[in-house]
Amino acid sequence: MIVVVGGTKGGTGKTTVATNLAVIDLRQGHDVLLIDCDRQGSASTWSAIREERDVPRMSVIQKFGGAPVTNEIKALGTKFENIFVDAGGYDSAELRASMLAADILLIPLRPSQLDVWSLPRIIEIIGDAHIFNPDLAVYFVINQVHTNPQVAQEENMRALTAEVDGMIFLTSVLYQRIAYVKAPTLGLSVV
Repeated sequence: MIVVVGGTKGGTGKTTVATNLAVIDLRQGHDVLLIDCDRQGSASTWSAIREERDVPRMSVIQKFGGAPVTNEIKALGTKFENIFVDAGGYDSAELRASMLAADILLIPLRPSQLDVWSLPRIIEIIGDAHIFNPDLAVYFVINQVHTNPQVAQEENMRALTAEVDGMIFLTSVLYQRIAYVKAPTLGLSVV
């Protein structure tokens, strides 16, 4: 399975989600590859720190460009059980190309009006991707929710996006935790 974690809004936690999903899958005994398609290179930096620690090794590569990314992901899909792609937080050749090879596109969104305003662009890009990859499944995950239940961020986000056609939210919600901030500096994950 090929899972792309991407979107057009920066700061929503795409790298955090991609790296943590890859580690969870690795811990379940799967042969996992993490592809860093974000030119910022945060997943690759995390991987380099991880290499220095006594933690289970994970294959991580960087790949940039348009068609070469699509072709490489498809080729690697035959060699690994599961591939997780950190596609970055902007409309890029890498985001679009990885969507063409993916089974699943996972889009993290923070419970913020700014994230809601970014939705028309990513929905347009998803429409373009569906022309060439009609089987691409698209899911949204609410990320960085405040831990105080009285803040009601999850409910507010669902209400703000209720009228957007085609949005399927995962039932799982990710909360703000200091562990998500500390873990990457040690090459670790939150599982």
